Amino acid sequence: MTEAAVGQDEHSTKGAYVHAGESFDRDTNYIEDRIVRDPATAQLSEGAEAWPVERDRYRLVAARACPWANRTLIVRRLLGLEGVISVGLPGPTHDVRSWNFQLDPEGKDPVLGIERLQEAYFARFPDYPRGITVPAVVDIASGQVVTNNFPQITEDFAKEWTDFHREGAPDLWPTELEDEMREVMRRVYTEVNNGVYRCGFAGSQEAYEAAYDRLWTAMDWLEERLADRRFLMGPHITEADVRLFTTLVRFDPVYHGHFKCSRNKLTEMPNLWAYARDLFTTPGFGDTVDFEQIKQHYYVVHGDINPTRIVPVGPDLQNWLEPHGREALGDAPFGRGTAPGPVRESERVVPDHTPLPQ
Repeated sequence: MTEAAVGQDEHSTKGAYVHAGESFDRDTNYIEDRIVRDPATAQLSEGAEAWPVERDRYRLVAARACPWANRTLIVRRLLGLEGVISVGLPGPTHDVRSWNFQLDPEGKDPVLGIERLQEAYFARFPDYPRGITVPAVVDIASGQVVTNNFPQITEDFAKEWTDFHREGAPDLWPTELEDEMREVMRRVYTEVNNGVYRCGFAGSQEAYEAAYDRLWTAMDWLEERLADRRFLMGPHITEADVRLFTTLVRFDPVYHGHFKCSRNKLTEMPNLWAYARDLFTTPGFGDTVDFEQIKQHYYVVHGDINPTRIVPVGPDLQNWLEPHGREALGDAPFGRGTAPGPVRESERVVPDHTPLPQ
């Protein structure tokens, strides 16, 4: 969950992400409402509400720059939900109030008619006390946010929206692997997805070094795990791969330098680097990635880490297209399913922001 920092001048893009002497502790309190096939029987957290699955009722607001939002863009595309759940794409930077729709005509989301995602949160919770985060699902008719619980959003896309999945959609949550997959995803989240932030937002040398050790212990575990299996769970792509990919694709452009995750680059880990390239060139993954927006977000918004807000020119991205050789491990990305079709014209990444051919 990437959020606007709080407690600063409302027009500033310089957030307060690092707190002196402290370790980074992510706020994991989300709006835990769910969108489900049968609201009457849904299992909900205390105080949460169930919303019905309906075509064209909801809009996914997901900034390409944000790794947590990037997950939802990938899963939505893999499952073929583009024609069922529309998408709003905020720009890569925000001030302390909210993500905004700076890339849309007149600076407004063309469906919701709002300039800032904050408006959808306040439409439902006028005194919403936390950061305004992406991804978020918004009820179009009321303009109110439904949920920002990013891990639940993608799980529900896979399990609750099955009536609208495309023919050939992959099984991202195979029942026989789910227990082990949840354990793998838990470790990936705590040690890698959030681990890079724990390094980058550390408020002391001691906190940073502890976070650094945890991150690289997990990265070495992943390098070993991927030595003899093409994907994290073995036979084909699952939700676990989606969750790891969005951190790996940002590693060398951002986390290695900006977040001081600098033991080595991703390109220096043979198995992880080949695995990342394999996923990047798989339809549904790399075609959702905008490297320029990713760099703009981290290097501009995190002003307390990068006070000059200079955005690096590199790294060169052509190596993402080098042969990965992972086919030798024998498995197929989509199992018995098929790849998604071409990206919609309105959702294509700017050609200069990706090495993928357009």
